[in-house]
Amino acid sequence: MQRTLVLLKPDCVQRRLMGTIIKRFECKGLNIVAMKMIRVTPELARQHYAEHVDKPFYPSLEDFITSAPVVAMAIDGLEVISVVRDILGATSGLKAAAGTIRGDYSSSRQMNLVHASDSEESAARELELYFDASELCEYEPVATAFMRASDE
Repeated sequence: MQRTLVLLKPDCVQRRLMGTIIKRFECKGLNIVAMKMIRVTPELARQHYAEHVDKPFYPSLEDFITSAPVVAMAIDGLEVISVVRDILGATSGLKAAAGTIRGDYSSSRQMNLVHASDSEESAARELELYFDASELCEYEPVATAFMRASDE
């Protein structure tokens, strides 16, 4: 089992696609164990995107991520990091395959609706930025037995 961070970015919130996107994760059988709507502050943006702060595109990235609320989610599942990233599709909506979230709903590299952690290390670091341990609500859905074999 893995856990990852997913952010429904300001464009997702403003376009009222939150429920549509959340449904994709739930239909895949992933468990949302924490979720909240927040405003990303410039300080949080600098922590989250620390590896990009010195890059020329960073100011527009910070302006975008702080422009409207985001929905932060902690999601659990088998191989959830790669599964979520496959559901999202390529970073640029122009290059993302049809059937992926970005392929179906985005036509931009920056305004690509959703952020997801790209590794276990990133997920651990990012989850700590957005959630306290007390906010995580672990549970086992009763439908799990009908979604995967017991030895998976």
